[in-house]
Amino acid sequence: MSSLLKEEMQRVLFRPAKQRLVEFIEIEEPTCGRHFLCVSAKGKVVQLSIVQCQISKSSLKSGAKKSHTKRSSIQDSYRRTEMWSLQNLTLVDGRDPDDDPCFLLHFDKVRTVTATSCSAKYAFVRALVALSDRHCQRSLNLRNFDWTYIKPTSFYSNRGDCVVLSQICFYAMNLVCLSMCPV
Repeated sequence: MSSLLKEEMQRVLFRPAKQRLVEFIEIEEPTCGRHFLCVSAKGKVVQLSIVQCQISKSSLKSGAKKSHTKRSSIQDSYRRTEMWSLQNLTLVDGRDPDDDPCFLLHFDKVRTVTATSCSAKYAFVRALVALSDRHCQRSLNLRNFDWTYIKPTSFYSNRGDCVVLSQICFYAMNLVCLSMCPV
């Protein structure tokens, strides 16, 4: 579901602005509709934005012949309600590193964001850290986050060539062991 949603937001909202949607999470907001915190990139410029999704009924005015297939007249409309540059983000405060999906984004003003889950909060912050390292050439200032979830040091956290090679060796070893077993 989220990949379809990402494709739809990319097509409708970000591609016309020549941006690439990198990561998004659903957040809780007091206004009606679904809301998402998105991070997008266009070259070296990285933007964070709050996107509101509202379901609207469109009138289907068609002079064509009667179709045998039915099209839904319900469409999602996406609208950016707030935008910031990653360069202007001075601090991300996780408040409670374990059980609180709420976090604070410090720009000129502090923006409180409540994710739908703690895992969504950490996934978004991991994306921010990677983008800050890559595009802003500075480390993002984080407070009240569990670093083992932000920058894992585990061998399996980096899906590079070493992991692929070790998996191939593991499968080869299993095949050798299985071939030596009597039937």
